[in-house]
Amino acid sequence: MADLDDKDCVILDLLQQQGDLPNTDLARQVGLSPAATLRRVQRLRADGVITGVRALVDPEKTGHRIEAFVLVALAEHAEVADTRFAEALAGIPAVLRADAVTGPDDILLHVVAADTRELQAVLRTLPRIGARRVTTLLRLEGLKPPAPIPVKPS
Repeated sequence: MADLDDKDCVILDLLQQQGDLPNTDLARQVGLSPAATLRRVQRLRADGVITGVRALVDPEKTGHRIEAFVLVALAEHAEVADTRFAEALAGIPAVLRADAVTGPDDILLHVVAADTRELQAVLRTLPRIGARRVTTLLRLEGLKPPAPIPVKPS
């Protein structure tokens, strides 16, 4: 765990809310000079606390009207099979995220698709790359948007 103080926590909170906040605005809100703020941000990146900055894009406005969560039980449980499955997923742009999970299934996927035909193509690919069972849950509506990671001083 990184050693975070109050200023680091404020920086992380602000950047999670607005990743493209200019350094001068960030410095003003944190109460530090721009140079000191930049050094802190660079340290947080070097320490792996900040792992990247991305724009949040509305899937519907980019033609992806369907979002699904897909539970996958793998046919084989071996490190090489897991690696092959993960590598194959990397080649499927519609799969936004894949996480290993506990329970009766092994992997949870977040998938976007323009329509049911596109979603079905992704689902048909999964058994070919190592899935034994696939369960699909369609996302109907968002009840709570993605939230920032809560950060507290170490």
